[in-house]
Amino acid sequence: MIRTNLSTRPFYNERGVNLILLAVALLAVLATLFNITRFVQLRAHDSGLSSQIAGDEQRAADMRMQASRLRATIDPKQIELVTNEARKANDLIDRRTFSWTELFNRFETTLPEDVRITSVRPKVDTLKGTTLTITVVAKTIEDAYQFMANLEATGAFSDMIPKDDRYNEQGQVESIVEMSYNPSGQKPAATPSPAPMPKAVPK
Repeated sequence: MIRTNLSTRPFYNERGVNLILLAVALLAVLATLFNITRFVQLRAHDSGLSSQIAGDEQRAADMRMQASRLRATIDPKQIELVTNEARKANDLIDRRTFSWTELFNRFETTLPEDVRITSVRPKVDTLKGTTLTITVVAKTIEDAYQFMANLEATGAFSDMIPKDDRYNEQGQVESIVEMSYNPSGQKPAATPSPAPMPKAVPK
């Protein structure tokens, strides 16, 4: 037989429920405060960036205005004059660094007995270095070729290109040769293979 008093109210754990609700409400308040704080911080950071961008744009505008004023005061003819003077000064410096004595000493030690040089034209280029155009007069084409081989063997002369070979009125071979000249070049360990022998054009 079941004995139950139906007139009494069942027991509920109201205190536990209230504590849970209070904890949830506290978490909601804390989350709200955190979001508000972050929002304020981000707004302040955004305002700082906006001010910095505005300042940078203003400085850029000022610099563009100053550049425009400077361009207006520059005389293109004066710039061209200064550029030409600088180019002339560089040419003079290059010529001073070019040693004719050293060059002719090299010619003297490599020149065969039956060969003589009638002209030398150097050209100094900042990128390509020094290029020589020389005119050689020899009794035979073999003598001229031997002179070119002697020059190349020193290591200071390279890229020899015969421009013109012909017989003059005395029946001698007159050759115009273009070559690169590097005074600091070292003599190679082995004698380079001779280039193809140029052919003289009959008179």
